[in-house]
Amino acid sequence: MATQYEHLQVELRGETAWLTLNRPERLNALNAQLARELRDFFGGLDARSQARVVVLRATGRAFCAGYDLKDADVGGRGVEDMLQVQYGIRDIMVAMRRCPQPVIGIVQGAASGGGFALALACDVRLATPDARMNAAFIRLGLSGCDMGVSYFLPRMVGASVASEYLLTGRFLDAQRALVLGLVSRLGSVEELATQAQALADDMLLATPLGLRLTKEALRHAIDGPSMEAVMAMEDRNQILCTQGQDFAEGIAAFLEKRRPDFGRR
Repeated sequence: MATQYEHLQVELRGETAWLTLNRPERLNALNAQLARELRDFFGGLDARSQARVVVLRATGRAFCAGYDLKDADVGGRGVEDMLQVQYGIRDIMVAMRRCPQPVIGIVQGAASGGGFALALACDVRLATPDARMNAAFIRLGLSGCDMGVSYFLPRMVGASVASEYLLTGRFLDAQRALVLGLVSRLGSVEELATQAQALADDMLLATPLGLRLTKEALRHAIDGPSMEAVMAMEDRNQILCTQGQDFAEGIAAFLEKRRPDFGRR
């Protein structure tokens, strides 16, 4: 957590890492350096990391305006080179989903293209009333399906709504996102920071193992081939959680009507 980045600010508050995109002059658009830093941060998280929850936010008036086209060097590049550029952005979302830490996103202003993908890769999304999200790719001569957006969006809002936005590149405003359940709450940046900290604090009441396994189970349940397969995973996770000292502490705290002391075993 002591790593110093150029475009990414990292602040550890207890067991919560506050991760801030910091290219406000470019609306926090993803250039090669910021992409590397996001991959490095999320790819470096594991079960032993000091941070158990991550809050992802941005400076300035936009969350992330997508890929920085002024920084892009795509002219005349072949398939292999362009695939490496593509993987460099895509792998951020893969790392966000695979890391054991829940990620809470605070979205203000525009979240377009890759910024939309970043928001969707978060486990919980909070948004300001002026938040606007869209799959901008299709308006740039590309497919509207990119960086995991076509995976996340239909699962969150259904196929019809996802098709409406992916086929057109239209902006999804904050109020409709709230109605659709794509975001959990609306508020000012300051209010959302307070809510994000409260959410993180509540998450940290869980055992380290229980929190990790819950994120893992939710991720796999989305793609579970059947109810029985998902329940088998849930059964496995529950039994794993009963084997450590934290389960006994949780029961004792409940019976004694106090906050459990799970520690970091």
